[in-house]
Order: sequence, then structure tokens, then C-alpha cells
Amino acid sequence: MTAPHHHNTPDLFALSEIHGPVLRPGDDGYADEVTGFNLAALHTPDVVVGATGADDVVTALRWASATGTPVAVQATGHGANFPVPNGLLLNTTRMTQVRIDPDRRLATIAAGAKWSHVLEAAAPHGLAALCGTSTDSGAVGYTLGGGLPVMGRAYGYATDLVRSFQVATPDGRLHECDPDNEPELFWALRGGKGNVGVVTSMTCELIPLPTVLGGGVYYPGEHAEPVLRTWIDWTRTLPDEMCSAFALLRLPPIPEIPEPLRGGFWARVAIAWPEDPAEGERLLAPIRAAAPVAVDTVEEMPYAALDRIHLEPQDPLPARESCTLMRDLPPDAIRTFLSQAGPEVPDYPLLIVEIRHMGGALARPAREEDAICARDANYLLEAVGVLAAPPLAAAIEEATTALHTAMAPYGTGLTMINIHGTPGDDSDRARAWTPEVYDRLRKDKSTYDPENLLRFGHIVAPA
Repeated sequence: MTAPHHHNTPDLFALSEIHGPVLRPGDDGYADEVTGFNLAALHTPDVVVGATGADDVVTALRWASATGTPVAVQATGHGANFPVPNGLLLNTTRMTQVRIDPDRRLATIAAGAKWSHVLEAAAPHGLAALCGTSTDSGAVGYTLGGGLPVMGRAYGYATDLVRSFQVATPDGRLHECDPDNEPELFWALRGGKGNVGVVTSMTCELIPLPTVLGGGVYYPGEHAEPVLRTWIDWTRTLPDEMCSAFALLRLPPIPEIPEPLRGGFWARVAIAWPEDPAEGERLLAPIRAAAPVAVDTVEEMPYAALDRIHLEPQDPLPARESCTLMRDLPPDAIRTFLSQAGPEVPDYPLLIVEIRHMGGALARPAREEDAICARDANYLLEAVGVLAAPPLAAAIEEATTALHTAMAPYGTGLTMINIHGTPGDDSDRARAWTPEVYDRLRKDKSTYDPENLLRFGHIVAPA
């Protein structure tokens, strides 16, 4: 379905009320307006609106609803793993306001703000927000998918700290929702992604955490097996506050990657610890003794410098992400994992294969019921490939599928929506939720978006 064209006066009149740019293919600035961080998906909407505030979002949705035009939303585009081939794209990158209430330890975050904006605003008050491994990603989109924070074991999911949302539903109505006002809408937005509306801002709690002990311990990749075994045994003994992940990294020889890591194959244990640094260092001793250490970046750092822990790519690139939630990793699971992605595998095409330690606060029931279906997982397996050339893309797809298929016997059968990767058919998308939660999301979809205007990306069909 394409948007109506220039000769349609009501169409132009409605969109002329928008304060930000309204661009169509061929217009100056169109390409920049539609391009996000993940370059794997090329967006070609019929019209892109650069929203400057909630009123622009509402106006655009009213127009879309009146004209039957499908709608997608993009802030940073870290989650852009599907192309938007037509319709209306709402770009929220101009909406970056963050308001901090230091006394109540609350942040009110606009639709397009990155976590870096939030941390910058919170840091002067000694406060921190539950962000993921890259502060370049958008706070709202991340949180709608549940949000798996670096400090998750210590503090829970990003959604656990959300107090309220301001959200525009596809009919162009603005709602304030929280546990008491429109609780069903509030439920669906916490872990249900963007199925029921476009969030224009959210208010969430902050944690008093000025500094954190964090970083990575890197070993030459040939030591992957002893490091992985040590790490898994170690995770079974830890206090909830110790957050960690094991990764195999095959890093390209590009200048963005610091020496001596550039161009190498590494095993890494990344950690984040919010308590006494000396105690964290003591806990880390078995990890440092697991194999000869090549690089050790663990240090006490300002919380706002969290990006130093995982060293995620800072420049846009075409990525293929995927994940599986794991129940446990018995010895045969370790063998299977290493046979898929370990040092013996020649020319393995995936940039990073990572196992994150779940549990702790991530396993606790939510204070207010939500749509997250990952609380029963002890680990999360994540893989990322960079789609440089077409033959490599095929190899990445093959390796990704093989890895998750081989590890499926140890999985919960579910994924986390933000790291799920390219959404497939209905049954593939449904894997982000239990059947009960999926059915409830579909009912909510038919309540709030019966015409299925929000139909791009990882969405569910109306019931």
C-alpha cells in the first residue's frame, strides 16, 4: 500500500502541520533521514517524517490512520533488521530531551534519546540508568523489547524500572499509561515491543551508582575451552550482583579496533560489578587464572563510561543478530558450542558469539506484570555477523542457523525480541513470547491497532 501522492490536498494539508521535515524519495536529505545504525536493512518509505515532538507523532499517525498508510518508527536504527519498503517512517532522532528529577531519582526520556543522552544527564547526580552494551542505542526501543542491561543480574530488566509511558496509538490519540491508568497498554509496552503504539516518552527510575568495576579479560582464542569451562563453573557460584558474559571474538583488521586486539581471534570474559571494587577483583581471580591473559581492561570506571566494557562497534554497519535463551549449559552443551564456533572451526564467519549470564534479578518476578518471557533462562546465547559481501552473507546465515539449531536442546525455545534478529513468519516472531503472552499481545493489537498499521518489523498480527 503506498501513501497518497502530492495531488491529494487533504494529505498535504495534514502533513503540512508537522514541524519537522516531511520527505519523499528523491528529496534532499531523504537518504539520511531513513538510514539507521544497522545498514543491513534499506528503508524506502513513501514518506518519512522527522518528528520534533509528540504533536508531530500524533499528526503523522492521524494522517496514516485516515489514509490507511502503514507506519514504522526509527530512533537510532540499532534494531533495524528489517526493511521498511513503503508507507510512512517516523524518525524520532530529533526527540532527545531527558529530564532528571534527582530527588525522586526519575528520568523522563523522549522517544529518540540514546542511552548516552540519559547517562550524561544522570551522571552529575551520581545516578545511572539500566542500559545495554552500547549506549548509542535508543532508550525507548531498547526498553520496549524488555531491555537486557549490562547490570541486569544486579538490577533486573530495563522495563522493571519504568514508571509510565506517554504513547500515541495508531488512531492518533495520546495516552498516559502506568500501572493504574490503562494497565493493559502499560503491560503490552513492557516486553511487547512497538505493537500497540508509538511511545513519545517514558519515565523510569534511576539507580544511585556513580561508578562500576568493569571491563574485559581477553585470552588468545585457542584457550577458548578452558576459559569457557572455568567461566560456566564460576557463574554457578556468584552473588547476584556480578554480571558477566563469555564471548568468542573474531575481529577484523580495521583501525576502529584498538591494538593489540585488531585482527585477532579472542576469548573474552566481560564483567560489571556495582559493589566494592576490591571484592569484585577478589571474585574475578579464578577467571584471570583460567588461561594466559593477553589483555585485561577491568578497572573502576564512571558508570557513564559503560561502553568500555563490551567495546561494541561505534560506527554504522550491516549486522545479522540472533539469540536463544538457554536453560543450562551442561558439559555436552559446551562441547556442542565449541564444535560450532570454537577455535577448531576454520574461517568461522561470525564476528562475535557470546553467552551472557542471566539469573539474579533477571529471574525475579516483575513488580508489575509484563510481557518479558526470559525470566526462566540462566544464560543467553547471542551471535552477530557483519554482512560485508554477498557470499559472506550466505555463510553468516548458515553459521547462525547451525549454531542455534545445535544449541536448541539446551534452550527454553524462546528468544529476546531485541536480539531476535530478522523477524520471519508468524511462528518465528512468536518465539519471543510464551503462547499465553503471544495471544494476549494479539488481543491487545486488535484493541489498539485493529487495522495493523504498525506492521513492520517484529510485530504480532491482530487476533
